Amino acid sequence: MRIVSLLPAATEIVAALGGLAWLVGVSHECDYPPAVRNLPRVTRTTLDATLPSRAIDAAMAQAAGGGPAPVTLDVAALRRLAPDLILGQSLCDVCAVGAGPIADALAALERRPEVVTLHAHTLDGVFADIVRVGEAMDLGSEAEELVAGLTYRLGRVGAQHAAPLRAPPMAVSNRAPRTAPTRVLVLEWTAPAYVAGHWVPELIAAAGGENVGARAGARSVARAWPELRALAPDLVVVALCGFDVPRARRETAAVTDPDGRALLSGRVAYLDGNAYTSRPGPRLVDAAELLAPLMAG
Repeated sequence: MRIVSLLPAATEIVAALGGLAWLVGVSHECDYPPAVRNLPRVTRTTLDATLPSRAIDAAMAQAAGGGPAPVTLDVAALRRLAPDLILGQSLCDVCAVGAGPIADALAALERRPEVVTLHAHTLDGVFADIVRVGEAMDLGSEAEELVAGLTYRLGRVGAQHAAPLRAPPMAVSNRAPRTAPTRVLVLEWTAPAYVAGHWVPELIAAAGGENVGARAGARSVARAWPELRALAPDLVVVALCGFDVPRARRETAAVTDPDGRALLSGRVAYLDGNAYTSRPGPRLVDAAELLAPLMAG
C-alpha cells in the first residue's frame, strides 16, 4: 500500500500502526518519527514561521476570511507518488490542506485513491480516527490494540496523579485534608492570547487537574488578558500551537500587557505544543503524562 499523509498527526498514526514503510509522501510539517523527514513533501506553505506571533495570527485570520491559503497541495507530486490512500483533515482549513483542495486534486489523478479525513475535536474522536486509519490500512486489529494501550496509559496517569477533593469541614476523619485539583490554564498562543480547546481540557483532567478557560471539544478561543487573569489559575501552561518550548519562552517574555504580565508572573510551565498538544494523534497521551508532573511540581 502507498500512503500519502497531509498532516503530521496522520503521519504519526501510520507510524504507530507499523506502516512507516508504506508512507511515500508527507506534508511540509511532518517531522515525527524522524525517519519521515526524508520523504517527499506534497504540501507547501507561504507562511514564514519566524514572523512574530501577532503577524502569523493576522495572516491566518486573512486566510480564514477568504484570502490566499497559506498551505497548498502539490498536485504534480501527488500524481507522481500515485497513492492508494490519502490521509487528510477537516479540523482547520488554514493550518493544513482542507477537503476542497483534496477533492480538486483527486480530479487530476488518473487513479482515484481512498481518502480518510481526520476530524477529531476530543480524545474519543482521536481514538476513533486511529481506528478509521487502521481499517483503511487493513490493520483494524492493530488499531484497536493501539487505542487500548493509549486508553490504559491515560487511566494510569489519572490513577497516579488525580487529586481527590478536600473533605467537608465537619467530616470526621483520621486522614490528612486532601487538596483540590490544580487549576490549569493552557495557552496555545500569546499574541493574541488563545486558550487551548479541543482535547486539551481532557488531557488536563486525565492528568489530575482542573482545566479553566475552555471546554472539552470546543475550539480554541482568543480571550483578553484581564479575563484570563480573573480566572486565577494555579498554573499556566504555555504550549504554543506548532512551536517548541524555546519559542514559547520567547513569546511569553514578549508579552507586555499588564494583566498578561501579572498572570505570567505566577507559576508557569512550558510544553512543546508542536509535538504534544497540537496534533490529534498518539502523542496526546504523552502530553497527559508530561502534564501530570508539571501540575504536581
